[in-house]
Amino acid sequence: MLTKSYYPSYDVMNEVYEWDDHTQTIVTSRLKSIKSLHFLTGIEAVMVRRISSLLVSDQTPEVLDFIISHIDQTLHQSLGEGQRKAGVPESPELIRSGLQAIEQGVQLLYGSSFITLDIDRQKQYLQMISECNAEPLEVWNSIQQEPLFIKLLRLTVESYSSHPKVWSEIGYAGPAYPRGYVRTELGQLDPWEAQPEQ
Repeated sequence: MLTKSYYPSYDVMNEVYEWDDHTQTIVTSRLKSIKSLHFLTGIEAVMVRRISSLLVSDQTPEVLDFIISHIDQTLHQSLGEGQRKAGVPESPELIRSGLQAIEQGVQLLYGSSFITLDIDRQKQYLQMISECNAEPLEVWNSIQQEPLFIKLLRLTVESYSSHPKVWSEIGYAGPAYPRGYVRTELGQLDPWEAQPEQ
């Protein structure tokens, strides 16, 4: 999260009763802790938590819980993808084989598990994957690094940016339905929107 927010006392959940029932259900469900995993193993979930926290530079436990829950549910449901490059496996297979490759690669390079590796080396290894030059090569021969990194990043960011705690941090007032916006000119805010405090 931001080290300094312009909206330190703002909480979007104070507006929950302004939303319709369906929206309330969706948004409040994002605040619940993980009950059980359906696709990720325990070790995979810990790895995804660490990777996600590095990708968004945030250690907030409840936000990371939601990211893990979202990724797990997405991979479990495997509803399909709008588009996928030829030769790239479906998301569940891509993520699972990618996490295995990360663990194997780190163990061979550093003699350590990815989870116990120091943060600088974790970041460095993720950077290598993003640039398609992760080592050792024999571990990555059958894994497409760029699609793996993009998929992890996309799943992380889409869940991170939909969490109410993050909304509050950036001053996003949540869904405007059903009340709608009244003040629509540049620089104007409706009374229910976050007001900068600094």
